[in-house]
Amino acid sequence: MKFVFSIVGFLFVCNIIAQDKKAYQFFDSKGKRVTYEKVLKASEKTDVVLFGEYHDNSLVHWLQLEFTKDLAKRKNLVLGAEMLEADNQEVVNRYLKGAINQKGLDTLARLWINYITDYKPLVDFAKSKQIDFIATNIPRRYASLVFRKDLVALDSLTSQEKAWIAPLPIAFDINLPGYKSMMGMQGGHAGEKMPKAQAIKDATMAYFINKNRKENSVFIHYNGTYHSDNYEGINWYLKKLDDNIKIITIAMVEQKDLGKLESENYNKANFILVIDEDVTRSY
Repeated sequence: MKFVFSIVGFLFVCNIIAQDKKAYQFFDSKGKRVTYEKVLKASEKTDVVLFGEYHDNSLVHWLQLEFTKDLAKRKNLVLGAEMLEADNQEVVNRYLKGAINQKGLDTLARLWINYITDYKPLVDFAKSKQIDFIATNIPRRYASLVFRKDLVALDSLTSQEKAWIAPLPIAFDINLPGYKSMMGMQGGHAGEKMPKAQAIKDATMAYFINKNRKENSVFIHYNGTYHSDNYEGINWYLKKLDDNIKIITIAMVEQKDLGKLESENYNKANFILVIDEDVTRSY
């Protein structure tokens, strides 16, 4: 009789779980489901968290904010993002200090179309807690220059312009799978210029992350997941700068089924954040 009641109870619990409509689930690199709390605890013990995203996914932006708030209760933080470019750092600092308002930031900085909905909450949290927020990305005009004329085009920049980029020359390995796959884009005509334009972004973000790290703090960096997937991109360049640096990578993917990590998403990061593919877009 006890056995029957146990089976009935188990089925009842399973039915409740099935009715609980979840929007996301974390997995480890081997496809085992893990809790949000486990991701937080692992992040407490690291130097850098590379939190990957799809830029237009509304739920990942909410989760990044919640994750940041929760980790701030446990560790000192430095924040940074791909979505802000290094030559706008002075303007960002003025906003953080209250010297200019949002209208001033809108006027003086190059903000993404979804900044207000998706990134302003993070910057405003940093402002409210007096946390540094680092504009890590290369100014887009220089990445475009690399795409058009290759990395050597950066040699002619002024010393001021070079201060907004990772020190030259940067290491570049075309055999990294992420970069190698880019060569097949644009009908197979992309060549090395496209992956090199990606690499100068990755190298610059890694440079400014490493430069602005603080002792006994965690640097949370928000970036397109492809900039850190498979432990490449920013992760690879950070390891070039400091082989002993501890990094947690969070990759984001979208799936219809949240119950199981699809095989192609294994080993993409320390933790893989799976979000329901039906989540609305922010733009």
